[in-house]
Amino acid sequence: MQMQRLEPELHRLRDEVLNLGRMVERAIVASVDVLQRRPSTGSQPLITLDHQIAKKRLAIELDCISLIASEQPSDDDLRAITSMLEIANELERIGNYITEIARIHFMLVRVEESLVSSLADIHRMAAQAGDMLHRALQAFVDQDLALARAVLSEDDAVDVLHDQVYQGLLVFMKGKSRAMIKQTRYLSQIARNLERTADRVTNICEWVAFAITGGLMHTADESVNLFQEELV
Repeated sequence: MQMQRLEPELHRLRDEVLNLGRMVERAIVASVDVLQRRPSTGSQPLITLDHQIAKKRLAIELDCISLIASEQPSDDDLRAITSMLEIANELERIGNYITEIARIHFMLVRVEESLVSSLADIHRMAAQAGDMLHRALQAFVDQDLALARAVLSEDDAVDVLHDQVYQGLLVFMKGKSRAMIKQTRYLSQIARNLERTADRVTNICEWVAFAITGGLMHTADESVNLFQEELV
């Protein structure tokens, strides 16, 4: 009887988490599109969207806590609810990174031609992170452990792109004016936020694995990366 009561609520919560994930996925694409087109007011919708993401995450959290308190779910259902709560938190963190990119857009005065290659790598980072999130959400919906594992393994590719951006910007800064050095630092911050976005996607994959198996895909020592940014 308890399973019959909980199932509709679990489906509703999954749908809410998925809707939140789609909002964040669109924000990733839009943030770099704004950077490329550089409209004067293009970042404001992303900043507004961040408030909507935070509001939806809070609603999901309250629903999860209420469900745990009122229904005393089984171990399997408790894992599912816990994973949805944590995935929603990870999605909000990604939304925060994207909002920071939107705010940096206001401070970018101009990008010299010499920085085009760095911008191209940043666009690739955003595309990769967005694709990772899309497939991580698919793994969440389908409860697909193999897909979650495959997505998690792609974080290294984003790290490589980040290193390329960082090294390229270091080379570019040599002998440049203070104003241009400031611009390169802004681009470096954008790349760092996209790297962190990919890291958060890997955490989502870990929580998908937890919902399915009760454990994480990494060893106990490695799985500390789920929480390391919370301690910084």
